[in-house]
Amino acid sequence: MPYVDRQNRICGFLDIEENENSGKFLRRYFILDTREDSFVWYMDNPQNLPSGSSRVGAIKLTYISKVSDATKLRPKAEFCFVMNAGMRKYFLQANDQQDLVEWVNVLNKAIKITVPKQSDSQPHSDNLSRQGEYPCAKKQVSYRTDIVGGVPIITPTQKEEVNECGESIDRNNLKRSQSHLPYFTPKPPADSTVIKAGYCVKQGAVMKNWKRRYFQLDENTIGYFKSELEKEPLRVIPLKEVHKVQECKQSDIMMRDNLFEIVTTSRTFYVQADSPEEMHSWIKAVSGAIVAQRGPGRSTSSSMRQARRLSNPCIQRYTSRAGDCSTGVGAHANAPS
Repeated sequence: MPYVDRQNRICGFLDIEENENSGKFLRRYFILDTREDSFVWYMDNPQNLPSGSSRVGAIKLTYISKVSDATKLRPKAEFCFVMNAGMRKYFLQANDQQDLVEWVNVLNKAIKITVPKQSDSQPHSDNLSRQGEYPCAKKQVSYRTDIVGGVPIITPTQKEEVNECGESIDRNNLKRSQSHLPYFTPKPPADSTVIKAGYCVKQGAVMKNWKRRYFQLDENTIGYFKSELEKEPLRVIPLKEVHKVQECKQSDIMMRDNLFEIVTTSRTFYVQADSPEEMHSWIKAVSGAIVAQRGPGRSTSSSMRQARRLSNPCIQRYTSRAGDCSTGVGAHANAPS
């Protein structure tokens, strides 16, 4: 679902058909900023990308004339809507029907807002703000501007960037985030019941850096993998060791949206979801699994059904296309973070 971040921008994940009429939709992180009169998209949430990472695409709100449901135009694309910009139609896919309706509403509301022109005393404000946000980034970045139906579309042309701190940014390594939701996943072992699965971003134990990991919750454990294609988990957390799961009280200090914490005997795991709905869904699902495991006088089957109902139905939609969720969590509790 679209949500408002700390900078008062509307953000969230969508799939977009970047090449017109290609039929290929790619997962992107979108930011709608009415103050900058822009609708931009990145490979992932910029918080999780290397400093100075370029956006994938951008379009001015003044060029968008209408946003509407495209179910009839693209019957094979589920929860699809279209954004008309000049002679070009951008087709996007939401996560579910409610997500579609909310994005259509916020975009149509945004394009009706008249944004005042910037004064001459503030030239190149976009470039200056970008340099302030990423102090180590290079000033000169190569972009390609295409005129499609009278609408300028800006896309970066560099595959690799090196910032002034000497850090190399490999664009190819960022492609992993394109499939951050489990559209296809291997089958879990027969003795494991997957309650919820999906990608989140977690903080490392030593370096305190943030990395995207594929989480999987079953009736006894919650574990995370490097990706949904990996068979061996990086770590497994037994639910019997989890004291509580709750929205993080230090989210303001960490400057992270949608942050929750899994408190165990030995460590507190800080996990960032992609939206407020996903955050609350994970909290309810893990809490429900803990209650199902520890609650007296309740049958296992009914407890598991309740725990699964607490998880996000969006995940079930994706996994239903190709069977069960990802590979079950193994017994590698001491694996690295």
